[in-house]
Amino acid sequence: MADKQPRVVSGLQLWQWRNHALQAAIAHDVPPSEVDWLLLEVAGLDRLAIRLESFKQRPQIQMKLPLEDLDHLWQKRLYERLPVQYIAGVTPWRQFKIAVSSAVLIPRPETECLIDLAAIAAANSEVNPPLRSGHWADLGTGSGAIALGLADALPEATIHAVDRSLEALAIAQTNAHNLGLAERMRFYQGSWWEPLVCFKGQFSGMVSNPPYIPTNTVPTLQPEVVNHEPHLALDGGTDGLDCIRHLIEISPSYIRPGGVWLIEMMAGQADAVHELLQKQGTYSNIQIHADLAGIERFALCSVLS
Repeated sequence: MADKQPRVVSGLQLWQWRNHALQAAIAHDVPPSEVDWLLLEVAGLDRLAIRLESFKQRPQIQMKLPLEDLDHLWQKRLYERLPVQYIAGVTPWRQFKIAVSSAVLIPRPETECLIDLAAIAAANSEVNPPLRSGHWADLGTGSGAIALGLADALPEATIHAVDRSLEALAIAQTNAHNLGLAERMRFYQGSWWEPLVCFKGQFSGMVSNPPYIPTNTVPTLQPEVVNHEPHLALDGGTDGLDCIRHLIEISPSYIRPGGVWLIEMMAGQADAVHELLQKQGTYSNIQIHADLAGIERFALCSVLS
């Protein structure tokens, strides 16, 4: 059924809503900056118009959704801790603006480092043909953020994005088309490497942000996370390392000699992951890298021949 509620409001109406929303944000310990970010996305306002409150004078402002719906979602933000990114339906990531929904994790800024690490590893490698070309995999792609970052950073490569969730894949494909990167990307429904059997031994690199939260820790996460983000993308088993163990064990048969293996992990898991990589016996040049906050967050290594 078509939405019959008006999507056009006066600047005065929106100004009044903003004032109420800012007061409510402070009262409920929600960052007030989220109100203005939401208006940038939903009402198409610019930062200067918001800061000067000049939009108050506009007779009409076109909204992406009715003001009544926006207010209903804002109440869910306050009382149910619905993430503001799910309200807007988008989130910034690297230089992109990507679509998100409750079917996918909201990409975190620290995950952007995976793209930089992959690009540097590919550039510094001396294997032939060069790692910057050929096939790369993003396993557990979710919104497609990592795959999109790889496609942008490695323009000579084909990026294969895999996820168990068809809903997540639909969002990832939408993002690829919206950003003009779809021609160099392939999407597969399945578990980890399973849909890519026909490419065994051919991958220049694998990048993944797998579930790594211990099962018992998941309920203790922020309500925005535990109540709204998909647990399939969070729960890494008893010690949080189930998926990482699997990727360590299986990946060498898919990645070509000298190729890159790169994952994100939880704070405190670095020593265990380093030991697992060493014990497996097929990896070399094992490195642990910190994120911008100094937390050991990423494991990077090469696959031996």
